[in-house]
Amino acid sequence: MEWSDLTEGAKAVLEQTRNIKNDKIQIVEFEVGFEQDPELAGDAEPISIQEEDYQSLKRFTKENEYGDKYHMARNKNIVKIILLEKDKIPDNLSDFPVFKEYKNDTVTE
Repeated sequence: MEWSDLTEGAKAVLEQTRNIKNDKIQIVEFEVGFEQDPELAGDAEPISIQEEDYQSLKRFTKENEYGDKYHMARNKNIVKIILLEKDKIPDNLSDFPVFKEYKNDTVTE
């Protein structure tokens, strides 16, 4: 699956996982059903993450052609996604803070 095949909401999430700096793992957490307030989006298109975006992400993380490995975990409508380093989940994953959240009650940067 290629980048161009992703839905817009899926692209917004994956762009955040690619912000790896200083060998730190980036965890992005989002809520299926998230709708960004247009005022918070500024000049950009508001981010919307719906079930079709989740399905697009799920497919991309299994079939992407870029060699990156991801881990996704879903609990009800809350999903966490991380870009794995060295193809494995760290033993101390809970020690890593969430880098970006897309939830209906909060958006963190």
